[in-house]
Amino acid sequence: MTRARDILSAEPLQVHEIEVRVRYPECDPMGVAHHAVFPIWFEIGRTEMLRASGGNYRDLEAAGVFLAVVRLEVRYHSPARYDDVLRLVTELRSWGPVKVEHAYRLYRGDELLAEAGTTLACLDRDGRAGPLPTEMVPGMSRARAVDA
Repeated sequence: MTRARDILSAEPLQVHEIEVRVRYPECDPMGVAHHAVFPIWFEIGRTEMLRASGGNYRDLEAAGVFLAVVRLEVRYHSPARYDDVLRLVTELRSWGPVKVEHAYRLYRGDELLAEAGTTLACLDRDGRAGPLPTEMVPGMSRARAVDA
């Protein structure tokens, strides 16, 4: 988990919070949220962060820009349970010519349930890495870039 912890140690470029309620189909028979649903919640956090800053994935994809997850690291601390209301903190940590890094913290009240990090690569319609069009991603053109 070193990589995710390294990302968490830097100052975020952007922070966004949402609430997520654990739904019944996301749980096992004992009412515990399956570990595979956490990355889905993280994607919702990224999507809502972009939407809150005035952009959206639909416009990116219509322009032939696709953001693919090329790295995902999750550290689970405690289980989420059916009908829990969770707070997901999504942070834009860095971006470069072809990549974007996010960090996530998922809480139930003040209890940290999971922390994670992702790297997304910017791809064209043919699946080749290409430049990230920062003018299409509000907030990124003002944020500091890092080398890819």
